[in-house]
Amino acid sequence: MVCEWSRSSPESTDRSARTAFRSHSSSHRPPPDPHPTLQRGREIKVGLFSVKTAARILLADPNEIDPQAIVGALPGRAIDDISLEIGPHANVRAFTVIYAGSRIGSHLETGHGAVIREENQIGDHLSIWNNSTIDYGCVIGNNVRIHTGVYVAQFTTIEDDVFFAPGVMIANDRHPICRECMQGPTIKRGARVGINSTLLPGVVIGEGALVGAASVVTRDVPPGMVVAGNPARVMGEVEALDRRMKEKYH
Repeated sequence: MVCEWSRSSPESTDRSARTAFRSHSSSHRPPPDPHPTLQRGREIKVGLFSVKTAARILLADPNEIDPQAIVGALPGRAIDDISLEIGPHANVRAFTVIYAGSRIGSHLETGHGAVIREENQIGDHLSIWNNSTIDYGCVIGNNVRIHTGVYVAQFTTIEDDVFFAPGVMIANDRHPICRECMQGPTIKRGARVGINSTLLPGVVIGEGALVGAASVVTRDVPPGMVVAGNPARVMGEVEALDRRMKEKYH
């Protein structure tokens, strides 16, 4: 669905808010044509005053956007494309802010106060929970779960099936403030990062690896290994740990 929407009066209802909406800032060039797979829908529930933007918003059917969510916020820096695409079956909760300029797949689910910045490429089934932030310029795969209070720094790459526990912090600047030095970490498929852990710039968390709680990861983590501590060190294999957990709890 292509929403062509201007801010409504208090008497407006959710039904009228579902009509297509489009408003362009004179300071931006016209956005590109809608993606051919996105169509006007009848099952998009948009709460009153939930969009405040001058960007083009492309919502696939069905979606639900709570009141007081901001979808398509204009970034404070110039970007080439200020349109926003969100796939079907999204649930965007109140006080979420999603900036213009990103592409997000189906089944997006946000907690209250989540922020998704501009120029992100995000796959299907992203869950980002309360008060977590994805900064700009990230690439995120499918089935990624980001728990409460997580910060994902600019230029981070997150592959499919990754899990971040609450309070994970990701850094991208080796020598602040040095924009030329910025490099986000890469978190490979199926990796898990424990509560209150910190990932330093440029590290690679290997496929299926597990980072223990409160770890500070300063170097690459091999695939399938458990690391913990400050600085994080290899403690063993994930497969062996999983085996012990199954024996203990089953």
